[in-house]
Order: sequence, then C-alpha cells, then structure tokens
Amino acid sequence: MSNDWFESIAVAQMRAKKRLPTSVYGAIMGGTDAGISRADNVDAFGELGIRPLTAGQPPGRDMSVTVMGQPSSMPVLISPTGVQAVHPDGEVAVARASAARGVPMGLSSFGSKPIEEVAAANPQTFFQIYWAGDRDSMVARCERAKAAGAVGLILTLDWSFVHSRDWGSPAIPDSMGLKTMITHAPEVLRRPGYLMSWLRTFQLPTLGVPNFAVDDGPVPGFFEAYGTWMGTRPPTWEDVAWLAEAWGGPFMVKGIYRADEARRARDAGATAISVSTHGGNNLDTVPAAIRVLPEIAEAVGDDIEVVLDSGIRRGSDVVKAVALGAKAVMIGRAYLFGLAANGQAGVENVLDVMRMGIDSTMLGLGKSSLAELGPEDLIIPDGFSPPRLDSPIG
Repeated sequence: MSNDWFESIAVAQMRAKKRLPTSVYGAIMGGTDAGISRADNVDAFGELGIRPLTAGQPPGRDMSVTVMGQPSSMPVLISPTGVQAVHPDGEVAVARASAARGVPMGLSSFGSKPIEEVAAANPQTFFQIYWAGDRDSMVARCERAKAAGAVGLILTLDWSFVHSRDWGSPAIPDSMGLKTMITHAPEVLRRPGYLMSWLRTFQLPTLGVPNFAVDDGPVPGFFEAYGTWMGTRPPTWEDVAWLAEAWGGPFMVKGIYRADEARRARDAGATAISVSTHGGNNLDTVPAAIRVLPEIAEAVGDDIEVVLDSGIRRGSDVVKAVALGAKAVMIGRAYLFGLAANGQAGVENVLDVMRMGIDSTMLGLGKSSLAELGPEDLIIPDGFSPPRLDSPIG
C-alpha cells in the first residue's frame, strides 16, 4: 500500500509535477521574464540564519493568531489563487482542509468554485477581488460574497500584466471543447492518475470563473474575465478608499511593496496589507518580499496588520517572517502542490508540515509565543534588504 504522506513541501512539489499535465504544472509555477523574482522569493529565506538555544526551552508553544478578525491556529493563511484544472474539488477541497486545521482562506475571484460552496466549507473565507470592471459590478461581486458569508475582502493590486516567460507560457484554453481535448490529450494521457481523478467525477475542467459573474449573468471564461480586468483603468488611492468603505468590514490590500504605500493603504481604510510580489508573477527582478518586510512593518507599526505572501515553503520561513514584523503569512504554491498531489488530504498535509516546522523552530529558539520573536533571533547578512525609500510619493 502506498504512503501518500509527504514530509516536506519539496516532496509535494515533486509529486505534483509527476501527477499534473505539463501545462497545468506550468500554470502553477508561473513567474515572469527570467524568473529571477520567483526564485528570489524562496532563496532569500535561506540567506537568513537562526540563533538557536541548547537548553532551557519552554515546554509548550502557542502559535495562534488573529488576522482580519479571524482566529487562526497558526500564523498561516491560504492565499487566493486560481486553481483551474489542478483538482476536481478545487477550492472546496482547500476550504475543507483549511477549516479542518483551523486556518482562514482567501478565495480568488478567478477561482474555479463559487463563493457559496467555498464559504459553506470554511466559514472563515476572505473574498479576493481585482479592480476589474465598473464600480457597480465590483459592488455586486462584493455583495454576493458578503451574502455567501465572506468575512473579509482582499483587493489584489500586485499585477502589471507581464506576459513573457523565457521558458514559454503554458497553453491555457478558454473552454474545454472537442478541439481543446484533442490538443491536450497527449499530455493528459501521460498522467493517468490526473485523468482518472476527473473521470471518476464524470466531469471535465470547466475553465470558467464563477465568482466574476455579476447578478444572474453567465459565468465568463478565464480570458473574458482577464480581458475585463486588463481593460480597466488602474485604481487610485481614492478608489481604494471607496472600495474599503463600500465593503465596510475587514479589508486587505495585497501587493504592498513600499513603506510609503503601506501608509497610503492604512490611510485609505485598509485593516491589513499583504507584502507580496504575487509569487514572482508581477515585475521580474523585484527583490523578494521578505527583503522589504522589515521596512514596511516598521513604517506602519501596530496601525495595521501586516502579512507576507511570497516564497513560503517551510515552517522556519514562517517564523522568520514573523520575526521580521509579519503577523502571519499567506501560502499559495505550497498548498497547490498538496492539492495536486493528494486533494484535500494533501492540503491538510501541507498545513501539518507548516505547523510542525513552526513548532520545531520556536522550540529551537526557546520561544513560547509568536510575540517573543524578533530580528535578534535571526542572522541577517549585510545587504539583505534594498536601500530604504525615505521620501513619500508625491
């Protein structure tokens, strides 16, 4: 009997690569241009050393935290991602897994499952929205999410529509018609486990984005929704303030990378910010999010909750982020690897790996709570962070 358990995110990634068709795995990995930022998000954590204790550690560790009004069993949240075609259960499996482990999750407006199903599976669901379409359509999506039980809103702004990859972009179809099935049949047939997981459900990937639909309108395809987003004027900080007020509850701005903009987000009414490079899917050569985290956390202090999103692969990464000023982290590719490898159980496995890694790192550092962590627990090399921006944006 095979053992589906994996002991690290790296093993989950290897299993996901073996199980998924090449184009689906390529869509998860993403990155832009030369992939420098995608790699640095992960590699930067390896540059940070840890100062452990040998004896005298406390017998227990409390890693619970509250973010956007929601209690979490550990400082790890599920980041909103579009999981088109990764697994038949998609975000519902992620919601069940995160609920089972006491962790809130974000649901992407480009996700494959409707907010109603996801929020029913995990009542601690934040709905993620892009600045796409007119204000009426955005309000309609927000109202639908709130009616379904969403407990917070995430506005994602870290995207610049960079479409080039030196290794080539995966072929992502807009719909699953006969021509598409014939085109992708060779790569799917080479992944019989993936194929059988869909055949057992008597369905094929729909590739629609149900959370982008407005009122009783039809579910748009991915590229139709993407075109709407791409054609929408970028928001101003006044627009951000309007959306925060329209939502009227916990509100995160995702994609903050500068201290001056962290203050702008706070002043616009955000209750939380995510320091993020969109997993290296935005502008390439942007330094890793963890490199600018200390500057941003220091700029806003306790005025606003700061989370880090990009590059988390193990529990020690989480501890390092908390030590540098984050209240929690958000994971994306890590749980997608687990979902691809073993569905809901795979996502639970990922969260268990994270929890164990956080616990062992806190034990080694002699910390009984997250509040005790600080930069003094790390070995930070000279030049780890880029020069700080001293002047605000005009």
